[in-house]
Amino acid sequence: MARFLCPDAGVTISLLPDFLASGLTGTLAEVEAVVEVAETSASQEAALEQVRPAAALDAVTLPSGLRWLQRRLSGVQAALLAAVTLVPSLFECRPTLAALRERLDVTEVLVALRRVAAEHLAMMSRPLGFQARARRLKRARKRFPHEVGPDPPAQGQ
Repeated sequence: MARFLCPDAGVTISLLPDFLASGLTGTLAEVEAVVEVAETSASQEAALEQVRPAAALDAVTLPSGLRWLQRRLSGVQAALLAAVTLVPSLFECRPTLAALRERLDVTEVLVALRRVAAEHLAMMSRPLGFQARARRLKRARKRFPHEVGPDPPAQGQ
């Protein structure tokens, strides 16, 4: 994606169109279709079978397909929850695609939410907003040296 540097503010500006998902390949409509199937399916494996049939058949690609699905699900669910929480007109709406589709009276919920919650996009998670995924902090393991003292007596002495 093209980025430009603002010399006055010293920040970069992304030229992400409204219909593209941030942090994922594809459009928001494609991501929404996958999440909608996952919301209505009995299990994630069943949803994966519908959206990516080849991945569900192979035992090696099933775990990677589930990770692919979970990345989309977790990002969209977090973004929907943030939108319902941050936008006053959506307070009494459940954070699901179906509920927001009915409330906003649109066919593409994620594209509409990007317009409705425009001022909050920096705080919302990807693929709807622009906040990067939280990174795990690497904790320095405290290494305790062994106790000081004489070696244990040898066997047979």
